[in-house]
Amino acid sequence: MSGHQKRVAAPKTWSITRKTNTWIVNTDPGPHNKSLSMPLALIVRDMLKIANTLNETKKILNAENVLVDGRIRKNPKFPVGLFDVVAIPENKQYYRMLLSPKGKLELRSLGNPDEKKLCKITNKTTVKGGKVQLNLHDGTNLLGDEGYAPGDSLILSLPDKNIVKHLKFEEGSIAIIVGGKHSGETGSIVKKRVVRGSGLNAVTVKTSEQELETLEKYVYVIGKDKPEITVGERN
Repeated sequence: MSGHQKRVAAPKTWSITRKTNTWIVNTDPGPHNKSLSMPLALIVRDMLKIANTLNETKKILNAENVLVDGRIRKNPKFPVGLFDVVAIPENKQYYRMLLSPKGKLELRSLGNPDEKKLCKITNKTTVKGGKVQLNLHDGTNLLGDEGYAPGDSLILSLPDKNIVKHLKFEEGSIAIIVGGKHSGETGSIVKKRVVRGSGLNAVTVKTSEQELETLEKYVYVIGKDKPEITVGERN
């Protein structure tokens, strides 16, 4: 991956101005796909606006004032992605990263410290010894059992990422949509539609206002009868 990134060519999910400067901070390889993550420096400087320049941002990070998922992060290029928890304890600021209705990465204010994180199981494989390895959307790999399935969600403790709760991807579960034109909406899963062939599976979600259909990959289960995590308020 190139160490350089032009503003005009940055992922469309980044909430940045495009024509103010030529270059912008790029993400390092890390736990999230580049299109669904932002470098930590841009979060501190451009989204939270607690620094005016990149040098100021680096000083804040080097002072160990910023935590991502409960761990101190000093690398300005560290990628912060969906459902990551960003905390600045000194300022009593706590946020969760989500996608806005316009498909832009945004920080949702939590108000209070959150020691839980939600992750979606994207795949599971059998490893040495016959154990089941769960592959999560943020690059985390955990050992589980056959009771877990791709599409299910896990509530993890922070910063150790131990499994606290298992949320099944099933009808009646509460879910949030993180992509497409319905991004940011929350509702209950009404039904799942399996598409034969090369098409993508779809899910019908009932919100407080309507029933809508979206791709299965955009649906993240966040609870059974009620949300297990705080989604937060938009800034």
